[in-house]
Amino acid sequence: MATSTQDSGDIKKLWGMIKDIQVAMMTTIDDDGTLRSRPMVGQRSETDGDLWFFTAADSHKVDEVNQHHQVNLSYSEPDDQNYVSISGTAQLVRDKAKIHELWSEYLATWFPKGKDDPNIALLRVHIEKAEYWDSPSSAMVHAYGYVKAKLTGEPPHPGDNKKITM
Repeated sequence: MATSTQDSGDIKKLWGMIKDIQVAMMTTIDDDGTLRSRPMVGQRSETDGDLWFFTAADSHKVDEVNQHHQVNLSYSEPDDQNYVSISGTAQLVRDKAKIHELWSEYLATWFPKGKDDPNIALLRVHIEKAEYWDSPSSAMVHAYGYVKAKLTGEPPHPGDNKKITM
């Protein structure tokens, strides 16, 4: 069972778990109420608790965010058995200074007109809650958990699972 926290150490661990994961799945609410997810490359800001994503201002996800500000971000690193789910509110930001600050050349793949493209914008996700699962990735640990579960009838509880309120 996950424990809830606002501990700065847990928040630091959260940032550490997602800092090297390049792609998050962003889930929004469509016009008909269904959930829609798509991969998004993100830029993180540890100073203000916001995550930033480049987007085309005329994209459908922007319409969804304008209607329903609530979004979810899912991060996964299966090789390390690290998983993170972030809930927050998103808003479109058309701040050219922030775009220039966060721009990196690999983004030209999606925005070939560059950082001065008039259709380029940012989605800022202000984190409200997060949950992470951090399990040992060793095959020996998993084998031990399997044997223990078979012998005791209880599932193993390896690693950490924390709920964080920002």
